[in-house]
Amino acid sequence: MAKFIAVANQKGGVGKTTTAVNLAAVLASWGHRVLLVDADPQGNATSGVGVQRGSFRKGLYHALVLEEPLSSITLQTELQGLDVVPSNKDLAGAEIELVDVEQREVRLRKCLEGANGYEYIIIDCPPSLGLLTLNALTAARSLLVPIQCEYYALEGVTELFDTLARIRRLHNPSLTIEGLLLTMYDERTNLSAAVAADLRDFYGRQVFQTVIPRNVRLAEAPSYGKPIMTYDPHSKGAEAYAQLAREIVDESKGVGSGAGSSASV
Repeated sequence: MAKFIAVANQKGGVGKTTTAVNLAAVLASWGHRVLLVDADPQGNATSGVGVQRGSFRKGLYHALVLEEPLSSITLQTELQGLDVVPSNKDLAGAEIELVDVEQREVRLRKCLEGANGYEYIIIDCPPSLGLLTLNALTAARSLLVPIQCEYYALEGVTELFDTLARIRRLHNPSLTIEGLLLTMYDERTNLSAAVAADLRDFYGRQVFQTVIPRNVRLAEAPSYGKPIMTYDPHSKGAEAYAQLAREIVDESKGVGSGAGSSASV
């Protein structure tokens, strides 16, 4: 059975799409079959794996709203083993068009029932707690939360966990926390160290040991339509996402010592 991971945070600019793209790419480079689902109308995960805007006719919108089979929408990427369900601005209409549809919160789960042969399915969520994110969290087995090392980090996580508790109660009782991921970590500042210490004190083993540094090469990679491990595999950003992937794979095998699927709210 595939491991379903939703990458979500209601705040924008925290490294959510960067994490979804690069985690998927690392896992694929290790020989795993990976499906990246772009559930954000901005389509940044789609372009981040080299699929150009306007180069595809159908995206996640067609699966969610028009109930087209996922196989007719899924695209291969240049990285062997990594496929993507693309999205563009059309997906924004799904929030409105599905509002009166019965069982609207399980549309993505039903779509993904046809995604066979994958070991990992990673869903990139929009920076909001609307219907698209609800669908992602209802479909997922676990939630990975990127958190920028800034002053209001704890406040945002608390709100997301409140939403998670409601989703567990109403839609997906098996949803767990994959882990909290510290992103944009700047070792030169006291603030990054203080935020990291606060999160680890408060959430303990739910915080990944891996931290994602501020890294110029990591920031450049999306503009070339490449994950960091193909753009610059020797950069600090590439090394950090490889460490994150190792934590997740090891935890799946029951040998992890940090955050993982056994964590709970």
